[in-house]
Formats: sequence, C-alpha cells, structure tokens
Amino acid sequence: MLTELELKALTAVDANRSLSDTGGLTGRVRLKQSGVIVVGFEYRYRRQHRADGQSTHRTIGVGIWPDESLRNIRKRRDAIRVQIEQGQDPLDIKNAQKLVSKAEVAEATASAQNRLDTIAQAQKRMTVSNLFDRWEALALTSRKDKGSEIRRMFNKDVLPDLGTMAVEDIKKRHIAAMLDKVRERGVGRMVNLMLAQVRQMFRFALSRDWIEADPTATLRKADFGGKDVERDRVLIEAEIKELMLKMPDAKLQPQTKAAIWLMLATCCRVGELSQAKWVDLDLEGKRWRIPAANAKNQREHFVALSDFAIHHFKAIKEVQTSAVWIFPASKMDDNGNQSHIDEKAITKQVRDRQRVKPLKGRTKVSGVLLLGGGTWTPHDLRRTGATIMGEVGVDGDVIERCLNHIEPNRIKRTYQRQRTDAAKASAWNLLGCRLDLLTRLDADNVTTLAAA
Repeated sequence: MLTELELKALTAVDANRSLSDTGGLTGRVRLKQSGVIVVGFEYRYRRQHRADGQSTHRTIGVGIWPDESLRNIRKRRDAIRVQIEQGQDPLDIKNAQKLVSKAEVAEATASAQNRLDTIAQAQKRMTVSNLFDRWEALALTSRKDKGSEIRRMFNKDVLPDLGTMAVEDIKKRHIAAMLDKVRERGVGRMVNLMLAQVRQMFRFALSRDWIEADPTATLRKADFGGKDVERDRVLIEAEIKELMLKMPDAKLQPQTKAAIWLMLATCCRVGELSQAKWVDLDLEGKRWRIPAANAKNQREHFVALSDFAIHHFKAIKEVQTSAVWIFPASKMDDNGNQSHIDEKAITKQVRDRQRVKPLKGRTKVSGVLLLGGGTWTPHDLRRTGATIMGEVGVDGDVIERCLNHIEPNRIKRTYQRQRTDAAKASAWNLLGCRLDLLTRLDADNVTTLAAA
C-alpha cells in the first residue's frame, strides 16, 4: 500500500516506473519538462457483456498526484467500484458526461454567436442620428463654422422626426413630411436649404454603401420651398438719405449704427464686420485687414478706408469696451472669456426695427427703419455700396475685387495678377465721398443719381 511519503520520495530516476496500490489501483511515474514528478493513477476493472456473457478489462483514470491527494484518488476509485457493483460502466458514464459537456459548450457558443450576430445586425442598421454624427465628423468639420449651423438646423427639425429611424428604412415620404412641417412655418428658403443639406447627408451615406438608394433623389425644391429667387434689393440714394434721418429714432447702440454705415462704405459682409479685431484695423494707414478665416471665400482681403469709413470706426472706438474685438459680445462665455457678437446680432436688430408688430421680448421700436423701397437686410448694404461704385464710374472688375470675389475665368485669374490696390482705394474713396454727401444734415441739397 502506497503512502504520501513514498510518493514524495520519488525522483527523476523513477520516471516511467509503475506503482501498485491496493484495490486494483495502479500508478505511472512521469517527469514533466519542468522537472516535477507526477503520478497518474488508473483503476482497472472487468466489464461484463450482457449479450454473450463475455467480459473485457477496461481502464479509467482516477486522478493525478500531487494535484490530488492519494486519499482523494482512492475515494474516487471506491466510487467507481460502487458504480460497477450497480451494473454501470464508469468509463461509459465518463464519456457520456464529456459528450454532454461538449454539447453544452457548443450550445453556449452558438447562443453567444447568435447574440453577436444580433448586435452586428443592429449596428448595421445605422440610425439617421448615427449617420449625421458620421457626416458631421468626416465632412462638416472642414467647413468654416465646423458645421455648427447645420447641427442647429438638424437638431431643430430633422433629428426629432427622423433621428431614431434606421437609415435604410427612410423613404421619400418621411423626408417630405418633415419638410412640409417646416414649410408650414412660412420659411420657404429654409426648407430649400434643409432639403439641400439632407440630400448631401444621404449622398454621403450612398457613397459609402451604407444605403442602396438616396431617398431624396426625386425631391425637388420647387415642390417644397418654392423656387429660389436671387435677391437684388438695392437701396437707392433717396433711401440712404431716409435711413440717415430715421436712424436717431431706432434706438440702436452706437456700434450698430456705425456698423450699418461701415457695411455700406466697405462693401463687407456682416459676418466679416462682426468678427473684426482692433489689431487688424490701421486707422492711421487707412486700411482694414479681413483675415482669411473670416472671409467667405477663405481668402485674405484688405479694405482701403475712406474718410467716411474712418469716421465711423472712430465712433466705435469712442465707446470701446474690448481691447480685442471691435464688436464685442455683451456677455462672457462659459470660460469667462469675451468673444465677438453673434454674426446674426446686427441682422436681427435691423430686422426687428422693420417689423409691423414687435416680437415678444424684443425691441418695441418696430417699423422705424422700414424704408420707401421696402424691407432691407445688412447684405443689401453690400450690394448697395457696390452699385454706388458703379454709378460713380468705377470699373466692374475693380468692383469685383473690392467685393473680394474670385475671378471665375481660371486663365484670367492665373495670368492677370496685376495689383489693383490703387484702383480699389480710389473706388472706396469715391464711395465714401458719395455716402458722406448723402448723409449730411443738408443732404436734401445733394442731387441723387439715377437708380441702377
């Protein structure tokens, strides 16, 4: 009968040696690659065949020492002997248990795979919100405003209706219903802009094979927002005089008053003026730099300032509240920093003062700035300034350069790069002189030019 001490005394010399214990229990000494001695124990028994009465010997493993104690190995042998006495074959039972275990593992694996397939399928069903996030990250961030305006538009009207729907389930009728809701608010141009942006998003998805067809393909702007009409509003000189007379009653801040005259005098965009910094303004040198980041076409632009424009920049400087921004915001941001005014702030102030009825929570001075030719916008001032340049004899190519427009003819743009600084300075000066005459208190004595 073996003992634990005898097993512990085994060495490498005993490798492959057979050991015998009581009750049919035998062991085989093995030397592992690590140099550790182990003993694998087996129990040999006789299996009786019921059909022919014959019997065969079978061997079943009962444990490995020292992973298991000799005592526990003998207990397992005794349990096997009980099974044999009950007419059971312990090896058949062990093999059956292995099969059951394999079946359970296979079933668990299949169940896990099914769950993975379900998750993968769900991931494949990208929602419109998911698609917008991908489109924003890969396409919109390269835009000047990093896609913030499109994000605002989609958060307000598109995603509340379509955001949770799977992209592949979106049909033409879903987009049409969403556009109709927006159209009911009476904002036709906004509907057209929204359709254009939604179409860009779905074409982005189509190019990556996330959808098989673009649901906006057959939707036409004319069916929803109506045909886009190019705006051509120009303030005639009589209206500029009228604007000068009405300005005192509009209750505008000095910066906003000056901004209106500066947009006329420089032909700049309202966004370019809203983001202007003092560091880019040289009143002594009579020049204002518009950085590429602020320009619509991402091209740096220099404006030669007329005396009229300088007068109004100085008016802003007299009430200066920021060392950085010419038009600072009235409130600090979340980090305690001051930025420039919102690019829509001036436009809203001008529009509010042309309404028939004031909006709740906005200025009560409504209708004051409504002119004889109808409503007008800050961008109309840019068009008006360019028109006056033409009326006082400035060449069309020079006006286009004053507007910072890019020459559409590629060859002409490439080979005719002669500097026109003097011509542009002259154009802005002529414009400033004309505006100075029209906005004098005795402007009634100034003969206005014929309307373009």
